[in-house]
Amino acid sequence: MQQMNTMVLGAGLMGIGIATHFARHGRPVLLYDTDPARLSEVPAAVGSILAELAAAGLADPQESAATLARLHTTNELAQAAQLLIEAIPERLALKHALYAQLEALIADTAIIASNTSGLPPDQLAAPLRHPERLLIAHFWNPPHLIPLVEIVPGSATEPRHLATVERLLTALDLEAVVLDRAAPGFVGNRLQFALLREALHIVQSGIASPQVVDQVMRASLGRRYAMVGPLEAADMTGLDTVADIARHLLPTLAAGDGMMTLVQEKVEQGQTGLRSGDGFYRWDDARRTRIAQRRTHQLRFALKP
Repeated sequence: MQQMNTMVLGAGLMGIGIATHFARHGRPVLLYDTDPARLSEVPAAVGSILAELAAAGLADPQESAATLARLHTTNELAQAAQLLIEAIPERLALKHALYAQLEALIADTAIIASNTSGLPPDQLAAPLRHPERLLIAHFWNPPHLIPLVEIVPGSATEPRHLATVERLLTALDLEAVVLDRAAPGFVGNRLQFALLREALHIVQSGIASPQVVDQVMRASLGRRYAMVGPLEAADMTGLDTVADIARHLLPTLAAGDGMMTLVQEKVEQGQTGLRSGDGFYRWDDARRTRIAQRRTHQLRFALKP
């Protein structure tokens, strides 16, 4: 397909990962940020991404120079682009201010694709002169490893823009899906938090420890869902069997948000997880090493075509 001039707005973790994926797949990309110091760190961050992929056998160790040659950085918005992927912090006022700057510079036909993980598209598009140009393209972290991108329309989004972005991302070996309508959390986060709610409920109810819950997930559903989705699995089980199990199981599952007290108590104690070094687990060097080893193993055996 014809290449679109692409700019990624925001050189944080997601922005760099998205820009790197585009560059790796032969697409020139411009990465924008207002902070020159952050932009100066981009080559090293891209190098780390490519080294991880190369260690897993998913990238040629020699491709770094070619990738970096396609990825350019700027702290100026006065650049022409047909697709602008916005990946700045999740603050609505900040996004609206950026969009106002963009609309003074870009063509009426340019597409703004926000990487937001939760803000609704109509709220994002509210101040735009051309709200039909805005859609959500929700990449998953880390975007150089997780292929899913949820494309979410607003009520004014032009359908042809959805199709254009879907074609482009699919051509870049991403699994782009177009939702029929927007909903809080889109699809992926709704599924993720439904599972997290039940996991917390199991721990809070004294059924099993966090360690057991996570082991059950990794050794069963984690492997199954890499091959089939929950509705495919239901078909394979037999919908009559699923209906029978649901009658006695669903009334016992978690509802509401009472189990979130487990999380809130830890937050109040400063135990926020990986960043603080403590959460449900102690994040020492040994645990970090085990997680890195699992990630490399998954890359080698689960993500190759």
